Amino acid sequence: MRELTYVARRTVEWREAPDPVLQSDRDAIVAPVAATSCDVDSMILAGHGPIAPPYAIGHECVARVVDVGDAISHVVPGDLVVVPWAVSCGDCGSCRSGLQAHCTSVPHMAMFGAPLGGDWGGLFSDLVRVPWADAMLVPLPPGLDPVAMASASDNWPLSWRMVAPHLQARPGARVLVIARGSIGLYVCDIARALGASDVLYVDPDPAHREIAEGYGARTAEAIEPIHHGFDLAVESTGRVDQLAVALRSLVPEGFCESAGNHFRPGELPLLEMYLTGVTMRIARDNVHAHLPDALDLARSGRVEPGRVVSDVIDWEDLPDALPERHLKPVFVREVPDAA
Repeated sequence: MRELTYVARRTVEWREAPDPVLQSDRDAIVAPVAATSCDVDSMILAGHGPIAPPYAIGHECVARVVDVGDAISHVVPGDLVVVPWAVSCGDCGSCRSGLQAHCTSVPHMAMFGAPLGGDWGGLFSDLVRVPWADAMLVPLPPGLDPVAMASASDNWPLSWRMVAPHLQARPGARVLVIARGSIGLYVCDIARALGASDVLYVDPDPAHREIAEGYGARTAEAIEPIHHGFDLAVESTGRVDQLAVALRSLVPEGFCESAGNHFRPGELPLLEMYLTGVTMRIARDNVHAHLPDALDLARSGRVEPGRVVSDVIDWEDLPDALPERHLKPVFVREVPDAA
């Protein structure tokens, strides 16, 4: 089989690899049918990643189950499933607590798409072995489009987690979104659907702002801090200076969620944060804990994640198309139902 391999800045290529095989009765083999790039993949392809290439890339996809071990009861060959980005066992204390991104059965940071905690391959591959498949794989609910939900492995449920609990605790909250990619747009859609009274989306890209306006958000190319302006701020730029703007715009006891991968250091307004009493969270996303609720919202018809998909591209064009600048490209292919 082939796996798409990141080899240099803005360069990926197909490389041959052995077909994955079941290594235990709890494994599954899946074939991605709709795979997309995470916002962090764009930073990796631009040369800002924390690990030197080469390695198999990709950690967001809907896949078709091809084969399963004898102990698997949750899915069967032919099923369409979401493959969460973090590798987890489902049985350890962390997993039972909903912290699957911190599973203690695997090395720290075990994930698809980057060899941070071992080499688990990438989801831009023809075939992928998924360990602990009963715990990991999440069936795609009937009626949901695999292309629209290709980001359900990471960015879509992450966006839900950064907004939904806060709006439940603070109905009608005012939400500031400072973004550079798909996460911020998903946040706008979810925030409006769940009753935010005001959503301001900040992004220098006019095409992104147009999508946000379609979701009912106000938009701006850039802003200075808006003192006591928002109950919730979401930052997904990877820039510490923009994170500081978000923090300085919160009401007393406000909350800032950051999905930015801050590969470069910077300074935060710690004294102002102290005086305002804000809370900030920068965290890996524990997809399993809230993916069912996020998928339920997608099924409700109250949100339209498919509007963020910028391009639908044939699987065979991955090496040429992935390094290009797209908001949220989805790469698709036809795969037999089962082996």
